Amino acid sequence: MNIGLFTDTYYPQVSGVATSISILRDTLEQMGHQVYIFTSNDPKVSRNVYERNIFRFPSFPFTGFPDRRLAYSGALHAVQIAKELNLDIVHTQTEFSMGLMGKFVAFSLKIPAIHTYHTMYQDYLHYVANGKLIGPRTVKTAVRNYLKNMEGVVAPSQLVYETMVAYGVTAPIRIIPTGVDVHHNVTAAQTQDLRQQLGLTAATPVALSLGRLAFEKNIEDTIDAFQAVLSKNAAAKLVIAGDGPARQSLTDHVDTLGISDSVIFTGMIEHTDVPRYYAMADVFVSSSQSESQGLTYLEALTAHTPIVVMNSPYVKDLITDPSIGVGLDDVDELAVALLPYLNKTAQVGDLAKRDAKINEVSAEHFGTEMLKFYEAVINEYQADDDRNSDSIFGAFSNPFKR
Repeated sequence: MNIGLFTDTYYPQVSGVATSISILRDTLEQMGHQVYIFTSNDPKVSRNVYERNIFRFPSFPFTGFPDRRLAYSGALHAVQIAKELNLDIVHTQTEFSMGLMGKFVAFSLKIPAIHTYHTMYQDYLHYVANGKLIGPRTVKTAVRNYLKNMEGVVAPSQLVYETMVAYGVTAPIRIIPTGVDVHHNVTAAQTQDLRQQLGLTAATPVALSLGRLAFEKNIEDTIDAFQAVLSKNAAAKLVIAGDGPARQSLTDHVDTLGISDSVIFTGMIEHTDVPRYYAMADVFVSSSQSESQGLTYLEALTAHTPIVVMNSPYVKDLITDPSIGVGLDDVDELAVALLPYLNKTAQVGDLAKRDAKINEVSAEHFGTEMLKFYEAVINEYQADDDRNSDSIFGAFSNPFKR
């Protein structure tokens, strides 16, 4: 099968969406399929650099979100490329520029298009005119319009599924959690080396926060909780791995609390180093309440590192045993939940249940379920010839409609 993934966000940009797409691409290729990435160009990628099966289009930085980009041209060129590649299906990963381009490509070639809804935009409205320009109702209308005439929608979690239903999406929706690499080969020596690089000993209790340092991640709540942890365990350290727009605000907050010696900001880390960070930590912590699929939670799980995170329908489905971690309803409970893991007194739980959960979130399972959905969508599309008779002028009357 020839599959076209259309996304505004891809490496070297760092995000859960980019990671999800990379995992899907690698897994489907390992299964013998051809996967092509259609995405925006990036200043960090030279035009002279060859990227296998990746096609980049002219773009500009997104207002209020400068490390994300929007393509502004190339739709006809994308159609030509997709035709030469003989794409069987278009899978859009964004509702913006490259998503609209993907819909145009699918319409032009008369092939089906599906979409993965990655981002709970109501949690990000502050990036646009401080939330004064776009409200939740506008998001609902725009998303519903974008998904009109899609042949299918992938919801990475129950939370996303329920959101799509509440938005009135009529396309078939299938819950397919994003998978992660479960085949880590991090050695004890590697974790010890990393601890030494961070100025930690083998005995230092370590809590890890890893991901993009964005305001909606509520990392300040994690820092506040860690201040309370230190009153019970002064030797503990909080490692905050990653970078982002909230970095300066968070470092200032740490300084204000007077706990700079106990909090380590690593800055951006290489993707290949991520498993080592999870493996060296005693517990992974997140106070974010905007996670639609929680890839960092899954990555910690596959490293056998327990997680302490805020509850959501997704988390409640993920944490089914103490061996996986704890979901909390109130950020004020963070410190109390972290201490047993840092003090090495937490219940181990049923390790067999943890291993079963790891298998459920494997990249292989992810790819298999996605391929089943592709096949079902293609078969349904081919059985319905009426969809191929739409006027092309109808597509332009509403830019959200394929």
